[in-house]
Amino acid sequence: MNKEILMMADVVSNEKGVEKEVIFQALEAALASATRKKHPEDIDSRVEINRETGEYQTYRQWKVFADDDPNLEFPDKELRLMDAVDLNPDAIVDEYVEEPIESIAFGRIAAQTAKQVILQKVREAERAKVMEEYADRVGTMVSGIVKRSDRNGVYVDLGGNAEAFIPRNEMIRGEQVRTQDRVKGILYEINPEARGPQLLMTRTSPEFLIELFKLEVPEVGQGLIVILSAARDPGLRAKIAVKAVEPRIDPVGACVGMRGSRVQAVSNELAGERVDIILWNENPAQYVINAMSPAEVLSIVLDEESLSIDIAVEEDMLSKAIGRGGQNIRLASELTGWNLNVMTVADADAKNEAESHEVIERFSKQLDVDQEVALILVQEGFSSMEEIAFVPESELLSIEEFDEGIVQELRNRARDVLLTQAIASEEAIESADPALDLLSLEGMTDSLAAILDSHGIHDRDDLAELAVDELIEIEEMSEEAAAKLIMAARAHWFAEADAAAASEEE
Repeated sequence: MNKEILMMADVVSNEKGVEKEVIFQALEAALASATRKKHPEDIDSRVEINRETGEYQTYRQWKVFADDDPNLEFPDKELRLMDAVDLNPDAIVDEYVEEPIESIAFGRIAAQTAKQVILQKVREAERAKVMEEYADRVGTMVSGIVKRSDRNGVYVDLGGNAEAFIPRNEMIRGEQVRTQDRVKGILYEINPEARGPQLLMTRTSPEFLIELFKLEVPEVGQGLIVILSAARDPGLRAKIAVKAVEPRIDPVGACVGMRGSRVQAVSNELAGERVDIILWNENPAQYVINAMSPAEVLSIVLDEESLSIDIAVEEDMLSKAIGRGGQNIRLASELTGWNLNVMTVADADAKNEAESHEVIERFSKQLDVDQEVALILVQEGFSSMEEIAFVPESELLSIEEFDEGIVQELRNRARDVLLTQAIASEEAIESADPALDLLSLEGMTDSLAAILDSHGIHDRDDLAELAVDELIEIEEMSEEAAAKLIMAARAHWFAEADAAAASEEE
């Protein structure tokens, strides 16, 4: 029997590629389990196999509890410390004491149990090996052979006992795959489940598009061309922004390839997805103009504070600029990181005229000047009181209609306006008396509640009615923080609606 144990450890270790120690531990667990099943009492047992000779010894175990511990429930498995010291004078609470008992023979039942345990250990070892192999490959491209597919997604054999899964929503829309097809994708998550680590792949991410270009365009793979951004409507259209590290290289031409061969190879892998290759530019205005391709942009106005850009195009170019279902403008916005608003030239002129008129009226009123002076300021590009108060004096003096006396007077009046506004704001905050339900919201602070109250947002219902951009305009914060605060203010609405629905059902 001892030789049989050693032989089993050798055979299974060689066949399954698992260390012998794992097999011995499985055999010990199997023999301990068989011992417990054969023993008439409900005992705990441990088996120890000699790794050299195959001989094994069985021990009965008891967990040690403190003498005054009331949790003793299983007398066949537990001992109080006063009794445990009879078996082991060095017994310690919460550890085990044991005594040798007769070992069972390594017979049919033990062998069957050992087989089951060994198979389980082998599977665990294989899962651990896959986890270790792919742990540092998350975010990279992997490929394999389709094993099967169902309504939930596609199962892919990556080789070496590794299996990946592509959820249906991570497949390209309308894409058909068959068994034995080779597919590529980005490994985006390793999910260690009870039945084994599940490697999750995606074919819809922008990163997948970038990795495909690295494969098809040597200059990208070698780092001579950099893909700085990518945006996709999977299976339909995509845009990538490219930049050449080496000035002599044409990044767009290199990515397109001879007669479009390179970009066509990428498109074929993506089920015919059309890819626009955009030349990146450090000037955001030019970058956006490039990103709007194939639409031709006539004018562009940037608002750096809100990260938004107004784009003007000819009326007959508007539908192309927007794209089907807003696709072109959406992808260009994702690619550049700017919020893009496209409009006709006539609409853009009307908007600019309205905004200019608003600024002229504000300057005229706050600075106590006639509209002619206010118009000159607007025409010279001034749009805020801060700019008039704090830009270098030379900029104002460069305006032909202004002399030193007018410039100094304008700067002083602008600073007085800002000071008056700051004092009024501080007084409003100090006198604010926000409602308790506003103060008690998660994420709310006393200072923020006071600022909101000074802007007419007195309670949580007032806050709940705000849009995210309206809250950000009152107090600078991230969109995520603003959205979270507004949802907290609306929570009682949802609770009341649920309660009313439950009452109606009753």
